[in-house]
Amino acid sequence: MKADLQRLGAWAAVLIATWSLTACAQFNHAQPNSPLARSAVPAITPAPRVALVLGSGGPRGYAHIGVMRVLEDAGIGVDLVVGSSVGALLGSFWAHGYSAKALDDLSQTGGPLTVFDFSLWADRGWIHGQRLQDYVNKGLNNRNIEDMPRPFIAVATRMHDKQPVFFNSGNVGVAVRASSAVHRIFSPVGIHGVEYEDGDESLPVAVRAARQAGARFVIAVDVTARPGSAPKGTSASRLEREARRRARIDPELQHADFVIHPDMGFATRPTPDFFRMARQSGEDEARLLLPQLKAALEKQLAP
Repeated sequence: MKADLQRLGAWAAVLIATWSLTACAQFNHAQPNSPLARSAVPAITPAPRVALVLGSGGPRGYAHIGVMRVLEDAGIGVDLVVGSSVGALLGSFWAHGYSAKALDDLSQTGGPLTVFDFSLWADRGWIHGQRLQDYVNKGLNNRNIEDMPRPFIAVATRMHDKQPVFFNSGNVGVAVRASSAVHRIFSPVGIHGVEYEDGDESLPVAVRAARQAGARFVIAVDVTARPGSAPKGTSASRLEREARRRARIDPELQHADFVIHPDMGFATRPTPDFFRMARQSGEDEARLLLPQLKAALEKQLAP
């Protein structure tokens, strides 16, 4: 009996130690290249001509790939990429230099949205996020944000006051992980003793970041469900969440020069068919609006 109690005590000690290390792991980002959270984005010199703001939306964010493809095909140069949550994830790869086709290929073989480390011991979420962070850093050759070919800004939410913050320097994997830390699903990310979570909780489509950076023309991509698209029988709690999200998005879109809002209905199921549908939806909507976009660019950026 005594031996059994000793073994039980030893197992308990191991479990407590494991839990403690896991909880503390959220605050392990204090290295020299940890991203610095800013409450406002400093102006970029020279000022970006065109900024692309990619919104949050989980699997729906694969529509961003379709939009990127149309911009590339049309020869529309983008000088700044801003992303929240999945927008930060995909936007970081595009800012690094991945083409839309390369991102499409990644998405069809699993891609970054499937790189999860599930754990019963995760801190306030059942996914740690370390594997996602490592995937991003490996895919981007461990570059810091400020060393990427295109200026890039990741948007996250400061947990204690729900205010948006912006990362435009430091470790890109940590910044993307913080921006993508979905409430109660991903563990929050600690950086220098402050916790951060999904950018969707404060600025799902962060047009203000592009404006603060000095962008002359801002294209915003909103991949959330369109108002009124919820099918009959949708739960009241889901409708309330969507209403709160729209209340955060709509004021930002008013300050964009051009908005692309792919029509994907109300679906969010992360299946291969849904990913393909999302990519195609983004491409279809961007191609439909391309003549208007070109005209708006010509009018606003004319010498």
